[in-house]
Amino acid sequence: MAAFEKTPGWLDWCAEPSRPAFRLPEGAVDAHCHVFGPGARFPYAPERKYTPCDASKEQLFALRDRLGFTRSVVVQATCHGADNTAMVDALRASGGRARGVATLRPGVSDAEVAELHAAGVRGVRFNFVKRLVDAAPLEDLRDVAERIAPYGWHAVVYFEAADLPGLRDFLLSVPVPLVVDHMGRPDVTRDPEGPAFGAFLDFLRARPDIWCKVTCPERLTAAGPPALDGERAAYRDVVPFARRVVEEFPDRVLWGTDWPHPNLTGHMPDDGLLVDFVPHIAPTAELRHRLLVANPARLYWPEAR
Repeated sequence: MAAFEKTPGWLDWCAEPSRPAFRLPEGAVDAHCHVFGPGARFPYAPERKYTPCDASKEQLFALRDRLGFTRSVVVQATCHGADNTAMVDALRASGGRARGVATLRPGVSDAEVAELHAAGVRGVRFNFVKRLVDAAPLEDLRDVAERIAPYGWHAVVYFEAADLPGLRDFLLSVPVPLVVDHMGRPDVTRDPEGPAFGAFLDFLRARPDIWCKVTCPERLTAAGPPALDGERAAYRDVVPFARRVVEEFPDRVLWGTDWPHPNLTGHMPDDGLLVDFVPHIAPTAELRHRLLVANPARLYWPEAR
């Protein structure tokens, strides 16, 4: 695969997203987004599973401002492997308006962790999605978790619903808070009150420091891309799942765009329409403030509280 040749079929992000009908509360945080390259400056990892389009920090910040967010949490993209340079560059250019989630290898030095912390990193990501990364030994991940614990970081964990039973005991043993990406990727064709999603909720109940991102309806939907209507309603089949999490765990939920939407098939979402998903899953002003402002501030900017 050539260094800058996009993976065939790769969908580029929406260059002109609509302005959301829903006005974000002051201080809102996009708690899950990425930067890709640009590859000419920040080369993609040789072991990557895909080559994306470029998506720079300047473009991310422009989207932040267009949608009405105040701050961002930039999550290390798998296409960059454990080279966190592009993500850290975005943090340093943000003027304190961004925090980061890194990818680290076992044996990472305390000096490197300290340098990342100074740049604004506050978490490490463990990715268990087999089509995106090669499996890492669980003990290696435990080593990383123990190294970040003194800094007050958390572990962002990305897995698919079918894999949770095999990961549950390990995840519950990780000695730092957990943040689950994308609601553990539930099958939204099933009953949100049924046993499959119930098992995921039981996992969230198992520890009081397990958080959940109610993100990526565009990935989870089985109904396909939404049609704009008078309410700008989007991804209705995902709403009952996300709303259940928000209402049961109001102080442990986060939301983000997932821009620029890596490895998405079927359709590329309008990010303005994604923002308009929020009132459907957080139906009161109080829930929306916790989801978008208070919770991410408590997790990523505790010193400012």
